[in-house]
Amino acid sequence: MEEERPLQDSGRLRRGPTERHRDQCSRARSRMSAFTLLEIMIVVGIMALLVTTGVPLVVRAWKKAPMAKALSEFVEVCSQARAQAIMQGRQVDLVLYPQEGRFSVGDSSGHAAGGNSSFGHVYVPGGTSPNAGTSGQFPREILIELLDINKLRHEFKNDEMARVRFFPNGTCDELTIILLSDQGERREILLEITTGLAMVESDVNRFR
Repeated sequence: MEEERPLQDSGRLRRGPTERHRDQCSRARSRMSAFTLLEIMIVVGIMALLVTTGVPLVVRAWKKAPMAKALSEFVEVCSQARAQAIMQGRQVDLVLYPQEGRFSVGDSSGHAAGGNSSFGHVYVPGGTSPNAGTSGQFPREILIELLDINKLRHEFKNDEMARVRFFPNGTCDELTIILLSDQGERREILLEITTGLAMVESDVNRFR
C-alpha cells in the first residue's frame, strides 16, 4: 500500500495543474464575455457619434462635388488645348457647346459656323477621348451664367457652339465664364491671354 501512495500522489500532481488550467480558462472566458459586451456597447456609441457628426459633412461635400468636377474638367481641357497648340505649332481651339454644357479640344479645320464667322468654326467630334482630358461635360447641376469671349457684345451662352483659340506662342483668346450651381454657388474661370493659363476665381464674396 505504501508503494501505491506515491503513484496516487503523483497522479494528483499530474491532474492538479490540468484542473487549475481548466478553472483559469473558464474564468478567462467569463471575463472575455463580459469585456466583449462592454466593447460592443462602446463601439456602437462611437459609431452613433460618428454618424451624427459625419453625415452633415458628407452631405455638404456631396453638394459641392458638381462644381468641383466642373472646374477640374474645364481647366484640364483648357490646359490640353494650350499644350497641343504649343507642341504641334498650330492653332488649337477649345470648342464649347453652351446649350449642352459640353466642351472639347478641336482645331480650326472644321466647317464654317453660322453667324459671325469671326469667332467660330464647327468642330466635328471624333478625335477626342474623354479619358485623355480633351473633352468634358458640365454636370446637370451646373449652368453657364456668363460666357464672354474677347469682350465681344454677344451672348455666347445662347449659341449652339463657340470657340476659344489657343496659339503656338502660348497665348489665347480672352475668356470669362461664370458657372452657377443649383445651390447658388458661383465660380468664375478666366483665361489669361498672354499665358493661355486658366485661373479660377476663389473669392466667393465677389459674387455676393
